[in-house]
Amino acid sequence: MGVNVNSASQIYSKDVFTDRGMYCGKVEDVECDLKRFKVRSLIVKAAKGSYVSTVLAGRRGIIVPFSMVEAVGDVVLVKHITS
Repeated sequence: MGVNVNSASQIYSKDVFTDRGMYCGKVEDVECDLKRFKVRSLIVKAAKGSYVSTVLAGRRGIIVPFSMVEAVGDVVLVKHITS
């Protein structure tokens, strides 16, 4: 079962955490498939000192396929990312 989102704008600037509780950063942008009216991926800006910035060795962010998103609420919950 997929995650339903009423509007892509409700995802912007939300904090992103892995399902193991590691902080990743904030949603900076959303990539959409306009032919199918679906969210394709989230662009997450890695926060300085966050789990993602340590895994990515200081890079600025990561593209998370929407299939890895487990929940969208007050925060966005994604499957744990490993290097």
